[in-house]
Amino acid sequence: MSRPSNGSPTLWLSLLTSPFLLFLIAFQSIIEGLIELGQTSEEIFRGSRLPILNIPEEQQKQE
Repeated sequence: MSRPSNGSPTLWLSLLTSPFLLFLIAFQSIIEGLIELGQTSEEIFRGSRLPILNIPEEQQKQE
């Protein structure tokens, strides 16, 4: 008795390898983009770019 053939496993493996590799490359690209976006937003909110607030010390001591 021969079992019904659903296709060769090596054929399925070879067909799924390319999309899987493309997915990994795209995922890595998305991750790098998100990291770069985070670093850019960190640059925007860095303390050296914010204005310095002049608060008189006398008011702080009285409160």
